[in-house]
Formats: sequence, C-alpha cells, structure tokens
Amino acid sequence: MAMRPPDTERLSVMTLEELKRQAEISLSGLGVDNEAAIEKKFADAWDAMVQERRHLIQHSADITFSRRVREFRNLFLARGHGLVARIKANWLDATPKTLKPFAGREFNTLRLNAENLLEEDAILKIVSSRQSFGKSEPREEVDLTLPGNRRPLGSLHPVTQMQREIEEIFLNLGFRIESGPEIESVYYNFDALNIPESHPSRDDWDTLYIDSKTVLRTHTSPVQIRAMEKYGAPLYIIIPGKCYRHDNPDASHSPMFHQIEGLAIASDITFADLKGTLDFFARKLFGEKVRTRFQPSFFPFTEPSGEVSISCIFCGGEGCRVCKESGWIEVMGCGMVHPLVLRNGGIDPEKYTGWAFGLGIDRFAMLKYDINDIQLFFQSDVRFLKQF
Repeated sequence: MAMRPPDTERLSVMTLEELKRQAEISLSGLGVDNEAAIEKKFADAWDAMVQERRHLIQHSADITFSRRVREFRNLFLARGHGLVARIKANWLDATPKTLKPFAGREFNTLRLNAENLLEEDAILKIVSSRQSFGKSEPREEVDLTLPGNRRPLGSLHPVTQMQREIEEIFLNLGFRIESGPEIESVYYNFDALNIPESHPSRDDWDTLYIDSKTVLRTHTSPVQIRAMEKYGAPLYIIIPGKCYRHDNPDASHSPMFHQIEGLAIASDITFADLKGTLDFFARKLFGEKVRTRFQPSFFPFTEPSGEVSISCIFCGGEGCRVCKESGWIEVMGCGMVHPLVLRNGGIDPEKYTGWAFGLGIDRFAMLKYDINDIQLFFQSDVRFLKQF
C-alpha cells in the first residue's frame, strides 16, 4: 500500500498531544459519522505523526538521538498502549458496521505508513548522516518518505552451487550426507585408511600438521572410518567438505580445496554397482550424451582401484585444447574398499563389501563453467562471482 504524503496545508491542524487525547475517544464521540470525515480524521493523525518525526530530527541532540528514536517507536507502535493500537481500539473497533470497511482501509494505511516511517534502516541512516557532518556543520533535512538504499542481493558461490548439485543427485539415489572434523587425527587421516607411516604413498599427503598426532585433513576419507564405526553396515553416504594439502597455488592447485567422497557398503556390493552409479551420476551432471571410461589405478584404501574419465563435454570426444586432443577428461578416482579399511571401521570384510569414490568440487566447477584458474574461486572478486 502506498504511503500517503503529508498534507503540508494541514500539518498544524492536529498536534501530537491532541492526537493522544482524541485516540482515547471513539469516532462517533468525535462527531465523525461519514466517509469523508473518517478520511480527514485519519489524515490528521498521519500528519501529526509526520510533524512529530520532523521535530525529532531537527531538535534532538546527537548523543540522545537513538534513545529518542526508540521512545518515538514505542509511542506509536507499542502493543496495547501505542497510539496506533489505541486508534484501532477506539476508532476502528468501535465504528458502526456500515462504516467499518472504510475505516479499516484507512487504519491499515495509517499503520503501514507508521511502520514505514519508523523503519530502523532509515533511522540508522539519519544517525550516520548527522554524525558524519559534525556538530558544527549544518544539518541536512531528510525526507523519510523516499525509498531506502538497499544492498544488491548476493548469490551462491559457484563452488557451493556445484556441491549442492552433486549432493542432490546422490540424495535422490538414497545416500545421506555425512560430515566430520577438518582438524583430524593422524590415525583417522592415514593409519586407518591403510596408509601407515612407512608407506610411500603417504608422502603425497603428509603435509600440514597441527602437532605430531593432529593434521589438517588431506581428504574427507577419515569420515568414512568414523561413519563405519558409528553406523556399521549397510551404509550409503556422501562426504562433502574442505581439505588441505601443501600444494603451491597455481591454475589447477590450491592449498585448500573442496572434495566430495562417496561410500557404499552392503553384503552384495560389486564393481559393477560402482560403474553403474558413477555412469548415471556423470550423465545427470553433464548430460545424457556423456560417456564414462574406467582405467586401472592405485589408491592404498581401495583394491582394485580406478580412475574415471568422461568424454569431453566441450568437443563431444573429438579432441580439443581442454581434453588435450584425447577426447577424454579425467574427473575422479574410485575403487572397491580395501578389506583392511573395512576392518578398521569395525565391519567384517568376509560379510560385507563396499566401494568408494572421491572428486574435487572445485575442479568439477571449473569443468562445468569453463573456468581456467582455480584461484578465481578464492579471490572474492565480485566481478567474477557475479557471473554465477
């Protein structure tokens, strides 16, 4: 409902004290018995509010301004004893039925105008403006009927958008989201995942330590062990989160990055289930025409292990600069969960099997949005982020 502008010809008709007195009397007691008289009475009330507001702005000292504003809000909008509440009780509720619809519209206009007049962001703007000029500076008249300045709405970060899109696919497949600490023990980050201190593959992850037994997690895999201990089998989870490695920042590496891992454990899980799930995931994320390819690889926590590639989404597999003319883009690692890892999680590998995969959310976002530098995600450049 639009705010009614103050009637400058009638600002002196009703003072605040007169409004307080009349708010305790019914409209019929005030001799108001037709639509025109009702409209004038509510207009007088609005003009009294505006005049009191202007008086407050012009005459309040800076040090008492905030306190006076709070008192002003209480005067008009306090429940039960505020002037707007008294007007409702005595002007609106006591109005005869024949005139009540018209009086109701006038009251709603008055109430909304009072709320708009006393919006806190407008009040704070006045305080800031008055203080910034200093006491010796002339005070600028503020028109409270003008719309306020609003900050532009933000949007989700592209990495967050990518994470939620991936989560949605697996949630629809029956997985649930699990999380864990980013500061992790060496046991959960390495030992329980079949990466003992003597294992050569540990050199790739043995990086950012808090102390001799605590490390910034290098992958979200520790949550797999924690989830096995907590829930047992069967188990279907995905694990999104931040990870940390001592990588030199460049176009494709960052010391902090985002990862999602998936884990499925049941009594009849096979590698065929893994291939079918990841093939379905790739087609849902990148389109039905995408093909997947699995190649042997090595990870200490899975056996057998594989690397998953998808047909290039930019050239359709024909060869381009992105896929280095190969027609394929490597996107994640996967494999059947190593029996020792299952046992470390408290699950009998003779009874249950499982598969797992891990992918970098940042690199998936780079791939889907055709971004050539991972550092852009962490520089907080609004010009870049506004594109998403």
